[in-house]
Amino acid sequence: MNSNADPLDSLDDAQAAAAFRRLVRHLRHRHDAQNIDLMGLAGFCRNCLSDWIRDAGFPGDKEEARALIHGMPSAEWKATRQTPATEEQLARMQASIAKNAQE
Repeated sequence: MNSNADPLDSLDDAQAAAAFRRLVRHLRHRHDAQNIDLMGLAGFCRNCLSDWIRDAGFPGDKEEARALIHGMPSAEWKATRQTPATEEQLARMQASIAKNAQE
C-alpha cells in the first residue's frame, strides 16, 4: 500500500466533475472576485482553470477554454467584469505566484 497516496485521488470522477462545475459557476456568479485578487490570495484564477482544462485534454484553444470558464468570450468578460489592477494587487499576486513554485 502506498502511504503517500493522496486521498483526493480516490474521489469519483463524476463527483470531482460536479464539484469543478459548481466552482466555475460560483466564480461566474461572483465576478466581483477579481482574477488578480484570486491570484494574490490563492495563486490561481479563472484563466488558470482554463489552462488546466486544456492540460487535462480540452480540445479547444486558449480562447475557447477561457470562454467556457468565464461563461462568455474573455474580451467581453474583461470589458464588463475586470477592473484595473492596483500596485498592491500586483505585488500580492507576485508573492503568491512565488509560493506556487514551492509546490
